[in-house]
Amino acid sequence: MAVGKVSWFLLSGACLVLVVALWMNRSDENQTQHRLQLILQGLLKTETELQVEPSLKIAVGFGACLDVIVPSRHVFRNLKAPERPRNHDVLNTHDELLETFTYYFKHGAAAERFVANATLFREVLQQAKSSSEWRSTLGGNAALLATRFALEGAQVLLGSHMSADLKESLPEGVTVAGPEIDEDDYHMLLEYAAGEKFIQYKAPRANRFIIHNDHVNPRFRSIEGFDDKMKNFQPSLFVLGGVHVMDNFPYREGQLDSSMNRLLTVLQEIPTSTAIHFEMGSFVDHDLLKRIVRQVLPLSQSLGMNEQELANLNSLLKYDNISYVSDSYPRVATVLDQTRELFQSLYDSAPNGRPLSRIHIHTLAFQAILRVVRDPKHSVFEWMNTRASAAKSALTAHRHTCGSHDIDINRAKIIMDDSFTTTNGPNRQRIPFDPDEPVRCWNEVLQGTKVEVEFCVAPVLVCTKVLQTGGGGDNVSAAGLVLQV
Repeated sequence: MAVGKVSWFLLSGACLVLVVALWMNRSDENQTQHRLQLILQGLLKTETELQVEPSLKIAVGFGACLDVIVPSRHVFRNLKAPERPRNHDVLNTHDELLETFTYYFKHGAAAERFVANATLFREVLQQAKSSSEWRSTLGGNAALLATRFALEGAQVLLGSHMSADLKESLPEGVTVAGPEIDEDDYHMLLEYAAGEKFIQYKAPRANRFIIHNDHVNPRFRSIEGFDDKMKNFQPSLFVLGGVHVMDNFPYREGQLDSSMNRLLTVLQEIPTSTAIHFEMGSFVDHDLLKRIVRQVLPLSQSLGMNEQELANLNSLLKYDNISYVSDSYPRVATVLDQTRELFQSLYDSAPNGRPLSRIHIHTLAFQAILRVVRDPKHSVFEWMNTRASAAKSALTAHRHTCGSHDIDINRAKIIMDDSFTTTNGPNRQRIPFDPDEPVRCWNEVLQGTKVEVEFCVAPVLVCTKVLQTGGGGDNVSAAGLVLQV
């Protein structure tokens, strides 16, 4: 009888513990959902404080393509595992393709490579199209930037060549300045999800690996006739994207100089009343990136890039080498320090009254924008509404990757810390995360330059049911810019 009572008490105790655990778990879930809802409301409130002026004009160059989007597992399922994942700057064989993809997959890093072997590219494209989940859509950095600007309400002039069918996919508000072609180039986006396994590796985050055999966009033929149309258009902003398709392209002698000179002529002839933004990309060609730093960045008042591209650019400026991968989940303080470092490296390098005055870094977890408030040495472009810009960028990141304008908190998570420090160095300040006011902004004076800047950091409601990651940076950058000109 005593034994029975003990057993009954033990069973009752176990049931009570289980009930309490379930109650606490449900309570935690409710708190998380409430917090996400507060963050969403705060971001939406900040975003909707401003509207895009219908008269806003933005010019974008150069190029377009047809993106083929497919889960990477459908392309690589029949290939043997590489002996050693490693980077290849140009892809010529199946082994090089698989080694390079695996190298970036295991780091969760975005990358883009030129496939020099046209036969290999066609074979992979055919494999992709045999998947039941492949789809095609408008692609190319310039075209995607232009599309987002138009969707936000701006009038857009796009410098690009494209087929009549592809042109039909552009939204209202985009005017194409460039030749019409019979067939669009394909770029393949091999997507994978966070936690997805490939061989013995697991992706630390959702991302994509892009390959192409594009022989048209790297020559910037769509520039022809663009100058005259842009002069008549008189935009407030010119955005340059797609330059990274030049990376490791097999130019014949003199072709690289010709393409770069064609591009620089456009930039140099833009009046100072029109601001210039340069959207970075995946670069592993050391000489090309150095040339861009030397010739293109000094003409750009605003820069946009992700955390991988930021680390790569700083590595080139500090150590004269290429950084292939970096932390996929960088801390806020680390990104802010790298942004300060980049600004100070490029400060005073701009001729013709175009000093750098804005840097936008988009990461999976957060958006960070630096804006110059006061420069004792230069007259700078007055970028406005940094807080709203950061909020809109953060919301656009979720909308694009989830494929829906409406944001469902059941398909979102926050991976940004509850608080962050402004720097890893001395004089750091800890900024608490407030769900009611999710965008945090502050001013500071950068040492060495005496330039006063404003920083704004906004958390991203990270999509947990990813439709696509490709094109995310272009959409995020465009959404941020559209409220600041």
